Amino acid sequence: MRIVLVDDHALVREGVRALLASQPSLQVVGEAAQVDEALSRIAELQPDLVLMDIGIRQSNGIALTAELMRRHPGLAVLMLSMYDNPEYVHQALQAGARGYVLKDGPSSEIFAAIEAIAAGGSYLSAELTRTPVVAADESARPLLSERESEILNALARGLSSKQIAAHFDLSVRTVETHRQNIRRKLRIAGQAELIRYAVERCRTLGDDAAT
Repeated sequence: MRIVLVDDHALVREGVRALLASQPSLQVVGEAAQVDEALSRIAELQPDLVLMDIGIRQSNGIALTAELMRRHPGLAVLMLSMYDNPEYVHQALQAGARGYVLKDGPSSEIFAAIEAIAAGGSYLSAELTRTPVVAADESARPLLSERESEILNALARGLSSKQIAAHFDLSVRTVETHRQNIRRKLRIAGQAELIRYAVERCRTLGDDAAT
């Protein structure tokens, strides 16, 4: 996978580049510190994935992600941020990002996110996916079953149907049937929209809420 790093801190870019260099399947082909430079480099290099910080010069990573989606619809963007604000997460996903990883999380999460995105999924840091996902408007949409909610939450964590099947000891066909039922209940057209819906509605569960 060919990757471009977009972050206005050179030390952060160096650290991420060194981390990714440990995986032979990942290649950092370029870097950028500001919007114009990022747009130029990405257009020139045509990477598979952009690792994007929220705070960059001239604008912000969320606005840049939206512009990149307009110019390069097939491009995957993974937000790498120090902010766990749910509003930032929501805005990033609305802009088209396929994942959101916290900078203070374990380095293994970056690799897990890249793997999930490469497989066509999405990914959020574990701290952002502690609350089960349910229908946004329960008065207007049917409630999901317990199993459907579990599968929707698993989709938000970037798991594939095969991984979900193994986790819940189900057949892949059963998982796909659940996914179809979820889409029907929530009136969601496609699989990409289903995953986006799941990821956007993950929220951090506080200790008090858990009790």
